[in-house]
Amino acid sequence: MGTRIKKDDEVVVIAGKDKGTRGRVVRVFHEEGRVVVEGVNVVTRHSKPTPKNPTGGIVKREAPIALSNVMPWDEKAQKGSRVRAGQNGDKKVRVLVKSGTTL
Repeated sequence: MGTRIKKDDEVVVIAGKDKGTRGRVVRVFHEEGRVVVEGVNVVTRHSKPTPKNPTGGIVKREAPIALSNVMPWDEKAQKGSRVRAGQNGDKKVRVLVKSGTTL
């Protein structure tokens, strides 16, 4: 079936310092089992001046979090939901367990 969470999915964080935060998946790292979520796990990086960034300074950006710490957001149920495989004709689809909605 592939992955249960994909880019542009709306997810909710279920563990860690950002627990309860909702956001959109920006990037998925399948090999590492990690995802980057918009506005979640924001870290501060101090960068030296470079030709590309002549001023340098402090840069805030999202860092990857474990895939197991996020859950797809079910708009109908207004909470996180597990995902199961479903069929839509001949095509495989992702279905939210709580409401039966297709992703």
